[in-house]
Amino acid sequence: MKQINYTQYLVFLLMFISGNLTYGQDEIRINITTNPKVEYQEIDGFGASDAWRAQFVGKNWPIEKRNYIADLLFSQEFDERGNPKGIGLSLWRFYLSAGSAEQGDSSLIGSKENPWRRGECFLSEDGSYDWSKHEGQRWFLNAAKARGVEKLLAFTNSPPVFYTKNGQGFAPKGEIHLNLKPGRMDDYVKYMADVMDHFNSKGIFFDYLSPINEPQWNWDGNSQEGTPALNEEMHALVLYLSKELSSRNLETQIVIGEAGTIGHASIDMETLGMPLHGRDNQAAFFFGKESPFYIGNLPNVEKTISAHSYQSVWPIDYQVESRSLVNSALKQANPDLGYWMSEYCILQKNDEITSGGKRDLTMETALYVARIMHHDMVLTNAKSWQWWTAITQVDFKDGLVYLDDGSEGETGKMGGHVESLRYDGVVRESKLLWAIGNYSRFIRPGMVRVKCELSEEQSAVNGLLASAYKNSGNGDLVYVLTNLSEKEITLDFGENRKAHTYTTDKQQNMGFTSQKLNKLRLPARSVVTVLK
Repeated sequence: MKQINYTQYLVFLLMFISGNLTYGQDEIRINITTNPKVEYQEIDGFGASDAWRAQFVGKNWPIEKRNYIADLLFSQEFDERGNPKGIGLSLWRFYLSAGSAEQGDSSLIGSKENPWRRGECFLSEDGSYDWSKHEGQRWFLNAAKARGVEKLLAFTNSPPVFYTKNGQGFAPKGEIHLNLKPGRMDDYVKYMADVMDHFNSKGIFFDYLSPINEPQWNWDGNSQEGTPALNEEMHALVLYLSKELSSRNLETQIVIGEAGTIGHASIDMETLGMPLHGRDNQAAFFFGKESPFYIGNLPNVEKTISAHSYQSVWPIDYQVESRSLVNSALKQANPDLGYWMSEYCILQKNDEITSGGKRDLTMETALYVARIMHHDMVLTNAKSWQWWTAITQVDFKDGLVYLDDGSEGETGKMGGHVESLRYDGVVRESKLLWAIGNYSRFIRPGMVRVKCELSEEQSAVNGLLASAYKNSGNGDLVYVLTNLSEKEITLDFGENRKAHTYTTDKQQNMGFTSQKLNKLRLPARSVVTVLK
């Protein structure tokens, strides 16, 4: 009989009692299987926008802080310990604003004390261009290009103010039509093409141009620039813009949609009692083969419909169900049509993180969004996933990198009224930044999502979510695993070899380690990327 080592036995008992050792049925162990031959969507990129905040930060902030922010957003480098220096966004959205900044207080947007939502326009009313405008945004645009961001997109919310019906960057009260003066369509598309031409001449190529944003909303308040538009008006705009880009031999592709919700992009909202007077069911309208407004055969038009995930994520069962319905509707409209989730931040009230109000740098918001990302990628087959604004200086869950004046230790004053934030402040990373990085840093444009399955059915509330992506060039696989539960999970890939893992949890920001694939540890409340 083997003699018992009582010292080791006592240590074992203490660890078991304290909960630091799982044993038998207490261990959560799940198997994962992959079939790389079953392919789904090809990835176009993961992105965020420069809207509003980059104009001051990129122009005025100390250069070392600008570079720090740019590294967090764009860098694909690793530190000496193997940890990523940034989240390596592969798509950057550049906002072509309407000229409300030049109007000043007469724009009625913001105020002298809070000018952040106003924006400049390269074009002047006399037809001349001032390419020194957008200085702060251009700094981040160049920083993105220098750090290897693969895709660039320009987007507008409104035509230039001198082309609009009311001379403002927002629409007249009660208006549902495109806020553009009659006879100005040619001028508007010429302006957008001129901007694409100019940046091309400077060695900066915009892969995409999105000319309309959330046309379902009337945008007749003065909170920001914006315009409604009927589908037929959008169709006319695309016809003009496609012809103009093609005539100049520009390769920039038009991305249409930017629907206010995923439902508006894919279904007739009248069936839900929400008629929108020709501003919904966009996939069938623009890309249905039998539609008289079909644009899929036009030059410079990306065969993709884009939509925003707002108002569709809570409760969680609705989040899952609605995305499955949207996917079916998109396939019915055109089985070859691509889908982008092109804007999201926290707005909707919910029982997990309350709402968009009050910034949250913790894993709570990170995991809330990681779940949405997973379902957008897996249930609607999103080819691209784009967060709303990369940088924020307000007390709201709308940014990846947060700014405040540092006046109160771990936090500080925030908001558009804090004038000092236009020039300097404290930069704070969020766990959301790094959780999105678990996707964006390693799943690059051109990769393809492939089939992977877990051995046990998982809860979308507190289970394990898994998706897999293949590098078509060398066959390497990337997995993103979101553990929503309060317990550590051991994942078994069925292979006794090591793989690189990058973990975002309470303690780590995409922290690097090497783990065996037959007993890969997923910490509680974490997002983990596995390179296999």
